[in-house]
Amino acid sequence: MKKTYFITGGTGSFSKNFIEILLKKKIAKKIIIFSRDEFKQFELKNLKLIQENLKLFRFFIGDVRDKDRLRAAINEEVDIVVHTAALKQVPATEYNPFETVKTNIMGAQNVIEVCLEKNISKVIALSTDKAAAPINLYGATKLVSDKLFTSANIFKGKKRCKFSVVRYGNVMGSRGSVIPLFLKQNRIQDYVTVTDKDMTRFNITLDESVKFVLKCIDQMEGGEIFIPKMPSYKILDLIKAINKNLKIKYIGIRAGEKLHEELVCESDSLNTIDKRDHYVILPSYKKTQLKRKIFSYNSRNNKNFLSIKKLQLLISSFQSEN
Repeated sequence: MKKTYFITGGTGSFSKNFIEILLKKKIAKKIIIFSRDEFKQFELKNLKLIQENLKLFRFFIGDVRDKDRLRAAINEEVDIVVHTAALKQVPATEYNPFETVKTNIMGAQNVIEVCLEKNISKVIALSTDKAAAPINLYGATKLVSDKLFTSANIFKGKKRCKFSVVRYGNVMGSRGSVIPLFLKQNRIQDYVTVTDKDMTRFNITLDESVKFVLKCIDQMEGGEIFIPKMPSYKILDLIKAINKNLKIKYIGIRAGEKLHEELVCESDSLNTIDKRDHYVILPSYKKTQLKRKIFSYNSRNNKNFLSIKKLQLLISSFQSEN
């Protein structure tokens, strides 16, 4: 049965890919785009795939900070809300903390409250590995957002609404990620800038992230934080995959940056279920008896690392798509 989807931050890299897959699978009755950048909406609207399916779309200029605008945009016909809107760049969020709180926390609260008012069936929020044991403001605000979404299931009363979260690591080639930076540096100079030689990161492609979110929408019961199992890579292997002759200039870890990323911290592991290809962190308010197993799912101790050859294939695929 086709559904009506409402996407906040609807012009971002995830949202574009999400829309493409919705159209290819022919599972959308209507797709409502909500974002604050009119030029990005203009660009999105003029993509060939969108033009061919324009009757399925509605475009709203608006900000998640504006609850009245959200209330006007989200109507009772909406089945699924996918909340992707956020301020995400660590240096920018460190320098603009109050603005980050307004968007990432107050914006999340607005989305939740309007969805409760309109009795929306399913609401899923996109999170980040930086929300697990956060050391920067971006991660801290996303942790609060995660808590707001999972806790919304407590006070929804008799409403049908279900709220869940999807948390994953770095999306390969997304805006602001390290791969486009290294590729650009490789084109214009003979060295790349690296913060620390021991750094590791999780990796997920845009297609993988979209397919995982769709899977979670189908499975969600409310209150879960879904985490895909992903490969890691070593930063030095990534550089070798781009150009083994590149020189490296070490610039030191930036404010709010981790040496290794974490998706399930030890304190959360007690409420975590292993689902073979992903983890599910159950809400603490659900008194579920799980086998006691303390662990940390992080990019350093990950069992699955990308080889240089595999990284080369992924980079080649990313370049051909862009």
